Amino acid sequence: MSAGVTHLLCAGAVQGLVGRLQAEFEAATGARLQGRYGAVGALREALLGGAPCDVMVATAAMLSELQAQGHLPAGAVLPIGRVRTGLAVRSGEPRPDITSREALKAAWLAAPALYFPDPLRATAGGHVASVIERLGIREAMAARIRNFPNGADSMRALADEGLHFALGCTQASEILATSGVDWVGPLAGEFELATTYAVALGPQGAQGSAARRLVEQLSAADGAVLRARCGIEAA
Repeated sequence: MSAGVTHLLCAGAVQGLVGRLQAEFEAATGARLQGRYGAVGALREALLGGAPCDVMVATAAMLSELQAQGHLPAGAVLPIGRVRTGLAVRSGEPRPDITSREALKAAWLAAPALYFPDPLRATAGGHVASVIERLGIREAMAARIRNFPNGADSMRALADEGLHFALGCTQASEILATSGVDWVGPLAGEFELATTYAVALGPQGAQGSAARRLVEQLSAADGAVLRARCGIEAA
């Protein structure tokens, strides 16, 4: 671990929670938290490419895989919570019905654009792309799809580009953390997705007390209320 710095590779879905905890962490440890946030696929590439990492937050499955492959030190993979994938609108605009297959299909077909993260690297992005295929509307939606590297960038673009009645689809925590967009609700029924995120020590964090403190903060049992406010449900 670099002196005075704790390096965090973190899924964008948990960025809002980290932001709420950062000041407390830095005050308690004296270490500056330097976070790199994004799609879990991009974070995996960063880790394998040699990016400094004291703590990593990703899907529980990915962390376990990286440990098994020797890219992360063996140890506990501690759950943070589940995050649902759902719909966003620009703040103040009508919230469409998405409670059934046909309602969701109609809502997406009526939207001038659909903003969602990279379908190849982001958990939510891959899921949204698959739902479009399953609804049989890929060709109809092709010109209206707006992809960005991660959910936070997607929601920021939805808010800032000013396209009336456009929709966004990503994880609840990324929607709730973005000003200018409103959470509509989770994808329902056959299209429901709830992703479990977890935290583990990174290659440079195994001997660092600050890194262990951050792991504890993100996964602590008494932090469930704060996590829920950030859109992260109990695992």
